[in-house]
Order: sequence, then structure tokens, then C-alpha cells
Amino acid sequence: MRILYLDLDSLRPDHLGAYGYHRATSPNLDRLAAGGVRLDNCHASDVPCCPSRSALMTGMFGIRNGVVGHAGVGADLRPEGAGRKFRSRLSTESLPGVLRQAGYYTASISPFADRHGQWGFLAGFRENIDTGYQGMESAELVTPTVLDWLNRRGKEEDWFLHVNFWDPHMPSRAPMEEGNPFAEDPLPSWYSDELVEGMLARPGQFRLGRKEEIYRFYRSGQHPKMREMRPDGPECPRCPETIRTLADVRAIVDGYDCGVRYMDAHLGRILNTLADLGVLSDTLIVASADHGENLGELDIFGDHVTADQITTRVPLIASGPGVKSGVVEGGLHYHLDLAPTLAEWVGAPAPEIWDGRSYAETLRKGTSTGRDALVLSTCAGTCQRSVRWGDWLYIRTYHDGYNFFPKEMLFDIGHDPRQAHNLASARPDLCQRGAGMLLSWHDDVMARQPYGAVDDPLWTVLAEGGPSHVRDLYPDYLAYLEANGMADAAEQLRCRPDPMGEYR
Repeated sequence: MRILYLDLDSLRPDHLGAYGYHRATSPNLDRLAAGGVRLDNCHASDVPCCPSRSALMTGMFGIRNGVVGHAGVGADLRPEGAGRKFRSRLSTESLPGVLRQAGYYTASISPFADRHGQWGFLAGFRENIDTGYQGMESAELVTPTVLDWLNRRGKEEDWFLHVNFWDPHMPSRAPMEEGNPFAEDPLPSWYSDELVEGMLARPGQFRLGRKEEIYRFYRSGQHPKMREMRPDGPECPRCPETIRTLADVRAIVDGYDCGVRYMDAHLGRILNTLADLGVLSDTLIVASADHGENLGELDIFGDHVTADQITTRVPLIASGPGVKSGVVEGGLHYHLDLAPTLAEWVGAPAPEIWDGRSYAETLRKGTSTGRDALVLSTCAGTCQRSVRWGDWLYIRTYHDGYNFFPKEMLFDIGHDPRQAHNLASARPDLCQRGAGMLLSWHDDVMARQPYGAVDDPLWTVLAEGGPSHVRDLYPDYLAYLEANGMADAAEQLRCRPDPMGEYR
């Protein structure tokens, strides 16, 4: 059997037709979903990019593998210490390592390892092709490499190919010559002038109105290839640098959707090539993402810095031989559950060190294999952990990234999917329940730390100065608040016990 894993960066499921979106963003992914299984409540255990893919490939939560953020100690996998043998355990205990041990030719087409300096990501792959633009690739720079690989090796038996597309990731970069097929489509109904006005009145490091805030990372000199890709125009022609009106909101949502649609068209080319090679019917295709993308939720646009429903929820679509057709399964699943699922699918034992749980029975029979609750974490733009159970999402903030989040937030996702109403003060009983589940989970994973580790990397991030995306921004942001009529917020920020501390 052949396995193709489509790793679609920043793709939120509710912007796909298969998940109910009203815009035609994803005809090829929708067809895969119609002919296979769609998990409705799959969440990345650790977000954003680096922690999520590290969790997927190691099979372990970030608190156990060590990767919880994008810089500092928390961006590196834990060393195995004195117990390390001639080869790292990752060579056989990573997802590709397990598949390789089972006789699969494992290959990755992705710049991820170079983008984040996450070289442990490559463990277990026999072949790695770096597409060379550190995650700023548009699909036209990825697809030819994929098609070349398939034309060379696609007819062979037993391969696992990981393919990484980046187009939904902000800033939107679908070529302008593709136009805007959504220009006449309405925005999702929850957007309004009043909503934008309310957002502008509230402070927040990743929120509306901050010039260049959304794209500062891409304008920092780390990605000079961006200018080569679009030499005749602005670096981000589909994205406004400052969002102050509903028209700006439309531009950023349309830009995101154009990125999804452009990527989906290239996925269609890959599927057509598999069909032309005569192997489509013998290929298990799994499409998912590393995280979602906030497009106004929690007042955040074009980023993924919270452990909330929008950032942690990812699509999971599986189609192929042995997969039941037309199944929608609503149970709670971790993204890293894919590793034991694929191991079971190919008849390989899952390493004891993994945290995931197989949902192969869901793929085969459509039966529910979901969990009672999930614990979700982030330490790049904020430091948060959350608990997702039933219709509820409890978020506990350890460092708010200067977004002025309260210590506890509680949302009824069933009735408030956009997280507009924090019910923490109205339902202290549910906050207590969420905090209790978080504590029990923490006790369990700390008792199972690998390689003799005794630390929680979230606290290491805090000790290093806070989440990396905001670590050096305190003085500039304080000045910004004072210069933009937000003296009360500036005073609140100044009254913290120290720049990295909590509100008094």
C-alpha cells in the first residue's frame, strides 16, 4: 500500500466545503472527504507550527518531547541523555521511523526542518527534499517537486510520502493573476462594522489596528525569497497591513480563502497524477494541518498564538483502500493520534513512548473512537493550556503575550464557536472542572516524562522571558498604547510586577 500525507499549513477546517463553508474553497479536498472519513473534532495537542509537527512526528505531547515553542530551550527536542545508544531512538520511534521499520520507503517534501531548525523532524525519513523557501513557498513552487517524485517512484509499492503546502499561512500569497473568485461572496455572517469597531477599541499585541504587527516576522529579513517570488509588487498584496474597517477584514478573509483555493487546485494535480499512474485506488490519502488560523476570533487576525478552538482545531480527512466512505465522526481526537493509526494500518506496533491512540477502527468501520477530553498547549505567542470536553473549552493563561487575556476563559463552543462570550465568571463550577482535568493530565504526563526529564517546558519558557514572539516587545508596545489613546491599558501593563509578570 502507498500512503500520502498532505500537511497543509494553517488550514482551518471551517473554511472547507466539506466542513460546511459556504465558499467553494476546496473542491478536491471535499471529494476526498465525501469518499472517505472526516474527523470533525481533531485538535493539535501543541501549537503552532514547530510544536505541532514535533508532536505528530515524535508521537508525544510537547510537555514530554520538549518542544512547546519557537525559540529557546522549548524549541528543541529533549536529549536522550546517558541512555542514548549509537543511534537516537527517534530513528525507530518517530512516525516515519516506525513506517520505515515496517518496510515503507519514507520521504518528505518540505522546508519545515530548515524553517524552524528542527532537524529531529527528519528522523526516520530515507529521503528529504527541501523546497527551499523556508515556508514562504506558494504551491507552484511545491507541486512540480511532488509530481516529479511521484513520476519516479509512485508506481513502487509501500511508500509513505509527506508533502507540505503553505498557502493558507498568512500572509496570503496566492498569485494575483489568479484573481479573487470570492469577490462577490458574502463574508461569514458574524463579521460586521460594529464588530470591527469593538475590536479596535480593545488593546492586544496580536489584535486589530497595529501596523505591520501581523507580518513583522516576514518583514524581519528572515525571508528574502519573498521579494524574489513577487519582484514587481508589494510583498503581501492580498493582505492589508493595518485592519481598521470591514473592507480590510474582507481583504484578509478573501486572501486566506484564495490561498486555500489555490492550494486545493494543486492538490487536484497531485490526485490526477496518482490516477494517471494507476495507483490512486491503492493509496491511502490523509489531509490535515498543523494548526488553524484566527481570523478575528479573540480579536486576533492572521495569527495562531492561542490554545483556543480556532488555532488548535485541524481538518482530518482520510480516503483510500479500506477506508469507509461518507463517514463524519464527531469524537475528540488529537492530531498526534495519526501516528498510532498509521502504525496499526500497516500492521506495525506503536512504541510505548507514544501518547496517541489509534482511530483505525473509525477509518475502517466508521465507529467512534474519540476521547472524553483533550488538553491543548501553546508557548510561542502566548503561554496557555486549555481543556476541550463536551461543548466546553477552558483556557488557562500563564502569559498573555500582551493580549490582555484574563487568567481563565470559558467558552460554550456548541453555541459560541467564535468564542465571543467568556463565561468564566458565570460558571466557576466549569472552570473548576476544567482546571481539575488540566491538573490531573499534568500529573499523569509528568509521571511519564521520557529520558529522566523532570521539568515542564512551559515553565522554562516563562523563566527565559516569556513566549518568543513577544519576548522583546514590552517597551515598544507600552509606547504604542500610550501613543494611541490607550492610557488605561498602558497603565495596566505597567502595573505588572515585572515586564514578564502577570497583572496585579
